[in-house]
Amino acid sequence: MPGERLTYEERERIAAGVAQGHSYAEIARRIGRPASTVSREIARNGGARRYRANLAQQATQWRSRRRKPYPTTETPEDAGPGAMARHEFEDRFTHMMVDTGMPVMQAKILSHLFTTDSGSRTAAEMVAGLHVSPASVSKAAAWLVERGLIGREQEGRRLRYRIDEQASYHAWRASIAAMTAWVDLTGQGADLLGDATPAGARLRDTSRFFTHLRRDMDEAAEHWRQTLATRTGTDRPAD
Repeated sequence: MPGERLTYEERERIAAGVAQGHSYAEIARRIGRPASTVSREIARNGGARRYRANLAQQATQWRSRRRKPYPTTETPEDAGPGAMARHEFEDRFTHMMVDTGMPVMQAKILSHLFTTDSGSRTAAEMVAGLHVSPASVSKAAAWLVERGLIGREQEGRRLRYRIDEQASYHAWRASIAAMTAWVDLTGQGADLLGDATPAGARLRDTSRFFTHLRRDMDEAAEHWRQTLATRTGTDRPAD
């Protein structure tokens, strides 16, 4: 077993051991692995506080696919000059989105579409370009469509996905919706417990903080949307 890749079951046992506060040496003993293997596994997958078996498994499969040569029969853009640099940037872009909370497959699709000149790919092209199953593309793309980050259109018998030109705006609006949830629930808690209590006062301050943050985010989002709507003849909107 030493030298072989960790299995998903082993990763689940590692996650359980971390959650129970066991030392890396104890976790390693229980799964029959060197302590260095357990230490590296946890360190490269978010550390003890963020380690999750399913995410670690996905990340390992992703890293394994990155070692394979990219296909050269997808599109001229994928096989042309600079293709490898583009793929390497896609990987970094995907990592960034995953680190900020987006599921892995959704992040891969979004970064893939962002970095194509056309901003679009058929489902089959994404399956080939990302080395994933059609079902994975379909499920993750549906999640992105639902949130307004990409569009979906039928081309005969094929599905084509296209990056929404205001994807950043829609993502920002989703963040504003999250702020609203904080405002509403912490405000309800403050009303319930009373501002005169320490807990009530803490909840009220939290509600006020997110109220201000939501207002500022909403104003910034609307300013950006109007800038995009009115720009003419330039590659980038004015600041």
